[in-house]
Amino acid sequence: MRSDRIKTALEFAPHRALLKATGVTDADMGKPFIAIVNSYVDIVPGHVHLQEFGKKVKEAVRAAGGVPFEFNTIAVDDGIAMGHEGMKFSLPSRELIADSIETMISAHPFDGMVCIPNCDKIVPGMLMAAVRVNIPAIFISGGPMAAGRTPDGEVIDLISVFEGVGAVQAGRMSRSRLKVLEDYACPSCGSCSGMFTANSMNCLMEALGIALPYNGSALANTPEREELAQRAAALILELVERDLRPRDIITAEAMDDAFALDMAMGGSTNTILHALAICNEAGIPYSMERINQVSARVRHLCKVSPAGKWHMEDVHRAGGIPAILNEIHRATGLLHLDRPTVSGKTMGENLLGAQIRDEEVIRRWENAHSTDGGLAILFGNLAPRGSVVKTGGVTADMRRFSGPARIYESQEDALRGILAKEVQPGDVVVIRYEGPKGGPGMQEMLSPTSAIMGMGLGDKVALITDGRFSGGTRGACIGHISPEAAAGGPIAALQPGDVIEINLDERTLNVRLSDEEIARRLAELPPFQPRTTSRWLRRYQQFVTSADTGAVLMC
Repeated sequence: MRSDRIKTALEFAPHRALLKATGVTDADMGKPFIAIVNSYVDIVPGHVHLQEFGKKVKEAVRAAGGVPFEFNTIAVDDGIAMGHEGMKFSLPSRELIADSIETMISAHPFDGMVCIPNCDKIVPGMLMAAVRVNIPAIFISGGPMAAGRTPDGEVIDLISVFEGVGAVQAGRMSRSRLKVLEDYACPSCGSCSGMFTANSMNCLMEALGIALPYNGSALANTPEREELAQRAAALILELVERDLRPRDIITAEAMDDAFALDMAMGGSTNTILHALAICNEAGIPYSMERINQVSARVRHLCKVSPAGKWHMEDVHRAGGIPAILNEIHRATGLLHLDRPTVSGKTMGENLLGAQIRDEEVIRRWENAHSTDGGLAILFGNLAPRGSVVKTGGVTADMRRFSGPARIYESQEDALRGILAKEVQPGDVVVIRYEGPKGGPGMQEMLSPTSAIMGMGLGDKVALITDGRFSGGTRGACIGHISPEAAAGGPIAALQPGDVIEINLDERTLNVRLSDEEIARRLAELPPFQPRTTSRWLRRYQQFVTSADTGAVLMC
């Protein structure tokens, strides 16, 4: 076993002495040492229950014949960090999580690990670490929260509150109604109830095969979620015995299948950023163009909030991720069903018996919401290396749109301008210098996009940025523009009034300027000046790569 490095030879007597101080016995020395990589923190609703959840996982590992050792990672709540300086630390926290897990796994040679993530950056951070250290691993998330319900019966979620702020500002909602939304939107622990980034990533782990079926949809604090945890804890011992590792499971073909699911369910645009980062860690070449190829072959089957009225509890009731994957394969034969998974079965065996139980929530292929996927990559003279849009959240009349640029140099300036009613119907709002380097940290833009929706401009205004969006964003919002402004990308050349053209059907994003004019303007710009005094963010700024490569840190 890998852990024999610290517990067998004569010279490791001091190591054994230290282990015994933690409660390890001589009998334990012959058992696999299993890391329980938890992400419990009190301030994040998706993680506040994970301390007790982790204890149950530890008990199950011990009952299965392993010796569990728990440690924690940090966790940033994007909703709480949203709209202020804290959001600049959200994406960088992904790198800290991956690095800290690598540190713990390398310093203490565990034989396997059970990862307990739930929210936005924690899932990809743990996945990046898993393929980096490449020891047997299984993931069991904390589970989504139930949707909120107001006393008058309206089904709501966190995005209802964000959009309510804009509605109040526009005089379309009373403050008392906003208080009702605030009080009832988040009724329990768990990851926020829609197909936002956390739940998108937790669902994708099923398609990758690194988590068990229904990991993405079984609600938090339910007997079903606890049963999944028990199974995962027992299975890690089998994975160690078989020496089945993350890189055996997470392959290019697994990524194809994960993106097929992503397109069918219209997941968060952040999934693309994180999947590319995971591919980078695993040494898997995977291009933005390949994502569009998957999107072109998969239909949009499931519109979950913010794109539709359904929530994760509805997806679970309707058959969960296995039902969606089964429908994709039934119609296309695209999936790679012979892949290994952590369940001990192939992907195809995991899908046996899966069926759609509610065709309104999960549509049949023949009745899809659209004939292409719910996400797309746009290219053009404004995004030579690509940009990302959640097509499933864009209304039909906004799929082709052009208008004059209304430019803001930061998210904060944009939010002030939107709430001050500077933005007019027909505008294309441009928020730049918010990319990985420029922000730094590539802030999510949920506050300005929610304000646009709440003020009734969602079908009249587009927004483009080199930053990124929350999974809760909807509308004609295009992010991850690469190269970013701080790296000399064409978005930095834009001037107020330049006409921007968006064509989702042709997958293009352009400005009506010649290449020569763009080059001339860029050459005249002053050097980019960092906008943070944080030592961590300045280091991050020095080493982070573009969004089209996953915004990872260069070695």
